[in-house]
Order: sequence, then structure tokens, then C-alpha cells
Amino acid sequence: MAVNADVPQVDVIMVPEEDPEVNPLGVKGIGELGIVGTAAAVANAVHHATGKRICDLPIVMDKLLA
Repeated sequence: MAVNADVPQVDVIMVPEEDPEVNPLGVKGIGELGIVGTAAAVANAVHHATGKRICDLPIVMDKLLA
């Protein structure tokens, strides 16, 4: 499972592009970069709380009880 340390250096550049089809402002978001480590953090929290290591998503009760 990927963690933040697995992500290489990211250079952010602004591209002067307008896309009125995306939304009224004509801009595109890059929210994926901010949530790279979220799944790994949740999986680690589950491991610390239950002692059970889940290495694939989604994390559901059936995997914890198996």
C-alpha cells in the first residue's frame, strides 16, 4: 500500500488553460495530490486499533473478522 514517502518530489506549475465545460470558473482541481496517503493512514489506524493488518481496499468488517 502506498504511503507519502513513496511519492516522488512533485513540481507544481500553473497552466494558463480555461475550460468552461469543467465548472463555471473554468478551472480544474488537483485534489488527488492531497489525499495520496489517506488510505494508508486509515489502514494503519485500523491496524493500531485492531491488531489486524489489512493490505487491500476497501477495508470492511468482513476482512477484520476473517
